[in-house]
Amino acid sequence: MDLAAATPAEVKLSSREDSIELRRRVIRKISLRLLPLLVVAYIFNYIDRTSVGFAALTMNQDLGFSATQFGRGAGILFVGYCFFEVPSNLALYRFGARRWLARIMVTWGLAASATAFITGPMSFYFMRFLLGVAEAGFFPGVAFYLSTWFPAQYRARALAWFILAIPVSSVLGGPMSGMLLQLNGLWGLKGWQWMFLVQGLPACLLGVLLYMWLSDRPKEATWLTSEERSELLAMLDEEKRDRPKKSLYAALKDPRVVLLAAIQFGFVMGSYGIGIWLPQIIKLHGFGNLKISFISAVPYVLASVGILIWAKVVDHTGKKILNLLLACLLSAAGLFVSGYFRSFTGAMIGITVAIVAVSAARSIFWTIPTSFLTGAGAAGGFAFIN
Repeated sequence: MDLAAATPAEVKLSSREDSIELRRRVIRKISLRLLPLLVVAYIFNYIDRTSVGFAALTMNQDLGFSATQFGRGAGILFVGYCFFEVPSNLALYRFGARRWLARIMVTWGLAASATAFITGPMSFYFMRFLLGVAEAGFFPGVAFYLSTWFPAQYRARALAWFILAIPVSSVLGGPMSGMLLQLNGLWGLKGWQWMFLVQGLPACLLGVLLYMWLSDRPKEATWLTSEERSELLAMLDEEKRDRPKKSLYAALKDPRVVLLAAIQFGFVMGSYGIGIWLPQIIKLHGFGNLKISFISAVPYVLASVGILIWAKVVDHTGKKILNLLLACLLSAAGLFVSGYFRSFTGAMIGITVAIVAVSAARSIFWTIPTSFLTGAGAAGGFAFIN
């Protein structure tokens, strides 16, 4: 445009278009910089957390575990996780996301790999508890970290891409676990031992890469130009003016935080119920271990698509609460259907609907606390909710 001949309205319109394009470029750049590595990290986080369900296909018989002992060991991870969740996120706020997330990944990778050497129920319980302690704070830490980089209008899709790691972990982790179980006897190790080793150690390498790749804050991002950095900081500062900082105590006594924790409890209980027990549910219908690993991946393929579509709808409409309600109702209906029908097809349809809806609910849900929590209150509040 010839600015000398342009009218004031045309100059203003051109300036606005340039600003919009700059914002899009900044968001695209930080998305490509931050999200791929964080998504891969969360894929392995979820694989290491839930692959015990595939290990159980042979491990339970090898070590003589009853269903109760296996269930207790699978669940005790969350005892350590819950106790250390808030302290871990406060440490992240104090020491910086780059250092703390890297520490979490290296220690959980070691703990996940060491599970290969359990010998009975007590060592199983101990290693699962230790894994929970090691990985406590990773998800809420990343959710808090992304909220410091992405303005509100882009946050749902950023979180959706991150949370996409959950269904993708099952798409990849199921078949991977099934194939690793076939290594039974190689170098004197059981197939489930190979599974824990091969799936656990990559987290250590990813932790080192994450430490080298991430920047703690936008103002430290040397990979952004000065113009891009200034625009991003302006967007974030504009949002912060409407959200005064909250202390940890103020966040924890906020009734909205308590309500969100109750909602999270509901849909996560259903999600883990499926994630940990699905391989054994499918086994009841007479399938072999390798077939089980591939069948279990099917619902998560559909969830991977659904989560992105639903997040885009939320970003465009802004109706977070309504969409969260619909997703939770749909997941409840899916769980009901899966328990009501005795046939394999009916149960799998219900399970698939539940997984798609729960996955969508996660990405919508985590945009809500970011709209009113900031600072230490956000770090501790996210962890308390999770």
